[in-house]
Amino acid sequence: MTMHRDLVVNKITDILKATDSSLEAEFVAMCDDAKRIFITGAGRSRLVGNFLGMRLMHSGYTVYVQGEISTPSIREGDLLIVISGSGETTQLVSFANKAKSEKAKVVLICSKSSSTIGDLADKTIQIGTDDSFAPTKGMPMGTMFELSTLIFLEAIVSHLIHEKGIPEEEMRYRHANME
Repeated sequence: MTMHRDLVVNKITDILKATDSSLEAEFVAMCDDAKRIFITGAGRSRLVGNFLGMRLMHSGYTVYVQGEISTPSIREGDLLIVISGSGETTQLVSFANKAKSEKAKVVLICSKSSSTIGDLADKTIQIGTDDSFAPTKGMPMGTMFELSTLIFLEAIVSHLIHEKGIPEEEMRYRHANME
């Protein structure tokens, strides 16, 4: 088991080292400039989006996860964050098109340098490089993209909390209290 754990950790480390670190500040600036933030993804990428949505909400942003019953319509001044390894998921392409038609900004977090959603997006954040996600035995169907993206986004939130001086008590106050 240790061999597999080391394989996963080493692969994620390599992918994150290959990710352009200047993108982190641009991502935070887009979040700061948005009236509201909407997050979408499919499958496990949606779960990564849920992590991000919770952390951004704890940090004081107004955040909605697409598909939840209480999610309002997107409008001008809002930001749609799309998490999609391929940047080609049909439903997510539709969401990006709708956001653009409403004059919202779109940021794509993906594993490909070129994609349909990337062509629509105001900013594309590529995790790793086009060569980072070759099939690896024991890591099926997007595992490395999702785990690398989760850690990339958690590091951004950690930086954001530190830079803005958001006390943990304030974050805890925003945390759900009907669990």
